[in-house]
Amino acid sequence: MTSEFLAGLFAITFLASIVGLIVGLIRPAVFSRLSSNVIPKRKAIVLAGFGAIAVSFMGVVIFTLSSDVKNSPASTVGVQQSIEDKTSEVAANQANKESEKSETSVVSKQEVKNDSPQPQQEADQVDDLFSITSVVDGDTFKADINGAVKTIRVIGIDTPETVDPRKPVECFGVEASNKAKAVLSGQKVRLEYDPTQGELDKYARTLRHVFLQDGTNFGLLMIKEGYAHEYTYAVPYKYQFEFKVAQKQATEAKAGLWGDVCQSATAIETPNTSLAPVQGDGSGNCLIKGNISSKGEKIYHVIGCRSYNQTVIDESKRERWFCTEQEALDAGWRKALNCP
Repeated sequence: MTSEFLAGLFAITFLASIVGLIVGLIRPAVFSRLSSNVIPKRKAIVLAGFGAIAVSFMGVVIFTLSSDVKNSPASTVGVQQSIEDKTSEVAANQANKESEKSETSVVSKQEVKNDSPQPQQEADQVDDLFSITSVVDGDTFKADINGAVKTIRVIGIDTPETVDPRKPVECFGVEASNKAKAVLSGQKVRLEYDPTQGELDKYARTLRHVFLQDGTNFGLLMIKEGYAHEYTYAVPYKYQFEFKVAQKQATEAKAGLWGDVCQSATAIETPNTSLAPVQGDGSGNCLIKGNISSKGEKIYHVIGCRSYNQTVIDESKRERWFCTEQEALDAGWRKALNCP
């Protein structure tokens, strides 16, 4: 039942009670005509009438007030606003809890990350500068890496040999070594790890790109000025394109080792025939150098071999000149591996 229906019912009861009471008080003769078994005494009727009136009146008042409060716009808005405020408060509390949980998770992850050990290749990618302790040759030097001296092999270049016991000093090797010493000795450099090349080479040397304090790429500098060849080992490295472009430019400009001193067939030493007997056709112009290595290998060098200019014939070691390659082969010599 709705509150409106109950209010109406109490109103009717209220009115009926008043009418019954008036009739009972003013016209008692009306009740005297009814059976005495049904009609109560006058006093009881009057009391019942007053009770009915009181109950009816209270019911009307209560339901009227209830209906007014329910239908009041202000009340409705207030209740709705209260609900919305409560909802917002709950949502805000939940958001705060999620935020605290997220921040805790981030801090926790950051702490774990910071506690993890950092590999050497990551540690030296930052702008730290490492002191060079000595220069080995044009593409290799030693540096102090966090208190430990390590041999650094520059990625992407190869300079003529000067210190390899298995090979003679190659053309422009001394110049390349001197250039590296002039640029690097006593300096500090930045070292960059290249994941395409790995940490170490087969000789356990640390592989790195090398940058001077002013940002100059040392390997690129050596190629540009003709002190080094571009060198790719197995797979391309980070600065390969720049290095290849630099080598092309150096070759065209005949810079350093690309000049006539190492490349031209006319820039060949005139053989000193006093060091060994002339072999061949007797013209005295035999130009093939028969050299014996420290391991006893018999190796001959023709014009165009990279180490031709550095090879000197020593008669005391039974080294000799040849006029033709066939003559050298027949005598038990083999051709040098760095020859064209």
